[in-house]
Amino acid sequence: MDIDFTPFFQKYEALAAQADKAFERIKQAYPEEVVCTQKCTDCCYALFDLTLIEALYLNYQFNASFSGQAREEMLEKANTADRKIYKLKREAFHKTREGHEEQEVVEEIARERVRCPLLNDDDLCDLYDYRPIACRIYGAPLAIAGQGRTCGRTGFKPGQQYSTINMDVIHEQLLKLSAEFVESIGSRHVKMGDVLVPVSMALLTDYNEEYLGIGPAPGASEESCQTGRT
Repeated sequence: MDIDFTPFFQKYEALAAQADKAFERIKQAYPEEVVCTQKCTDCCYALFDLTLIEALYLNYQFNASFSGQAREEMLEKANTADRKIYKLKREAFHKTREGHEEQEVVEEIARERVRCPLLNDDDLCDLYDYRPIACRIYGAPLAIAGQGRTCGRTGFKPGQQYSTINMDVIHEQLLKLSAEFVESIGSRHVKMGDVLVPVSMALLTDYNEEYLGIGPAPGASEESCQTGRT
C-alpha cells in the first residue's frame, strides 16, 4: 500500500506531545492528587475508542514492533478483548432500544473493565511510547461532554475546582485530522473519519487499500470506473 502516513502521523504526534505537556502541568500543580505510577493499571482496563488517525498510528507501530509468535500472541489477546467489548456494546445498544436513559447506559458501560491487549504480564504497556492520548491524560481531571471525570484512585475531590483537560477539544482535533487523511487518500468511504474503534480492533484490522476505500469499488466494471458510474 503506497500511502504516505508521515505528515498525518507527525500532526498526531504533535497533538500527543501537547497532551503530555498538559498532563505534566497538572501533575506539577497537584502533586499529591495525581498518583500515577509505573504498574498502576487502572487506565489499562478502561473502555474507550480511538479515532481513525489514532487507530492507524497504533496499528502501524504495532506492526513495526511485533512479529512472529509475539505478534500472534498479541493478536490473540486483542481478539479476546474485542469479543468482550463487542458483547458489552451490544448489551448497551439493546438497553437503549428498550428505553433505558442513554446517560445511564453510558455510565454503566464506563464502569465495565476489560484488560487492554497491550498490557503485558509485568503490568507494563507493550507500546507505551505510542499509547493513545486517552492513556496519556488518564489520571488528570477531564472535561468530557460537559462532565468532570477523573480516575478514582487520584486525590481529586468531587465538587472542588481544579485545572482540567478538555477532552472534547482534543477529540475534535483528532476527528479533523482523521477527516483530512480520508480526503487526502481519495477514499470512497467519505465518512470513515468519523468511525471510532477500541484498541483491540485497531490492532486486529488490516488497513489495506480495500479497507480504506482506495481505488474502484470491488466488482466495479472498467467502464463504470472510467465514467464514474456504479
